[in-house]
Amino acid sequence: MTKRVRSIEWPTVVLAVAIHGGWLAVTAAHAALPWPVLALLGGWFVAWHGSLQHETIHGHPTRWRRVNDLIGGVPLSLWLPYGAYRRTHEAHHRSPHPTHPGHDPESRYVADGGGIVAVVARWRATLVGQLLVGPVAAIALFLAGEARRLRSDPAGVAREWGPHLIGVALVLGWLHLIALPVGTYLLCFVLPGQAASLLRGFAEHRADAPGPSRAATVASRGPLALLFLNNNLHAAHHAVPAAPWYRLPTIERARAERPEPRYRGYREVLRRFAIAPHDAVRHPALRDRAHG
Repeated sequence: MTKRVRSIEWPTVVLAVAIHGGWLAVTAAHAALPWPVLALLGGWFVAWHGSLQHETIHGHPTRWRRVNDLIGGVPLSLWLPYGAYRRTHEAHHRSPHPTHPGHDPESRYVADGGGIVAVVARWRATLVGQLLVGPVAAIALFLAGEARRLRSDPAGVAREWGPHLIGVALVLGWLHLIALPVGTYLLCFVLPGQAASLLRGFAEHRADAPGPSRAATVASRGPLALLFLNNNLHAAHHAVPAAPWYRLPTIERARAERPEPRYRGYREVLRRFAIAPHDAVRHPALRDRAHG
């Protein structure tokens, strides 16, 4: 899926040092920070780390997968095993039918219009609902799916969760050392970080979008582009998935055809979808079958 890099990509190495160092500094200084500041900084570094993990999964910043895994594998979010993220994200890029819930593990669509999963999906179809309900819902749905997978693929679950739980123990050991309560960490780091990641992902795919990847482009610049490591240029990322984050703006400018949905920035996404649904939650192929 990804082309192996030929040398060390120093911008990403510097970024990794900044992310891990910043997380250590913010957690260590937690007692001196008002909780809104702690939530802002904590959420930033957890989301930023998630963007870094996306880079390492795609083969950056070195040619050695084990080194990349060490850089990206620390479970700052606590709930998502790095191996599971790799497995589902690689399947997302390989999917012959992106966005289809039967083929794409990262699809936000549902196969059935009834049930609690569909109800939660409808809440999350607006940006306000995604940011308020989405973090807890995403974590709960993932863990429920892993519980089901434990029955069908216990060896696979063990391979992914074994290293993850060791990493979680190290993170929790650090939190204990600096007297940062786990509950505070969940509220001020994990959930805001997940909300920021869901902001990025909210409009990046749409089932009826043109192009094989069904990907969109949010032409954001500045802090959010840095936070998301330019993955908001999602159509460009799908066009050249092996490209490092700092080359995506150049790739985006050079693309001859850009038929995908395009937004000027996240302000436009907020204006259009704050309380209006981004799309129907049932995939159109399944809706058409139901009405056929």
